[in-house]
Amino acid sequence: MNGGTYTLVFSLPSATHIEVGALGEHRFPAGGYCYTGSALGSGGFSRIDRHRRVAAGEHDVRHWHVDYFGSHPATELVAVERTRGQDRECAVARTLGNGPVPGFGASDCDCETHLARFESPELAAERAAAVHDRQ
Repeated sequence: MNGGTYTLVFSLPSATHIEVGALGEHRFPAGGYCYTGSALGSGGFSRIDRHRRVAAGEHDVRHWHVDYFGSHPATELVAVERTRGQDRECAVARTLGNGPVPGFGASDCDCETHLARFESPELAAERAAAVHDRQ
């Protein structure tokens, strides 16, 4: 299998309002953010490359909530963690905790959200690495 579960780690240096597609505009406090998703289809982890292009402003098609967040000029994608060959998306998201937007990235499951917020991007990256190491 060429895919699995991944967590994108973002830095947001100052509080910002961001329009998140159908979820509308939300205020995001400054800090580090972890978005957890799955890449289990034929493209596998190539989905991460797409997220990187969106975050860098090289691709402007927004399909998912994380596209709106990651493409905002105030955010920066700073790290990516992976768990290969396993669908652990909901378990990882629940372990990382909740963020400021209910339903973010969780429209196809029972989770409250797949976006977690931490006080700093360093703490977010540390927690994401620890959670993926245990999977």
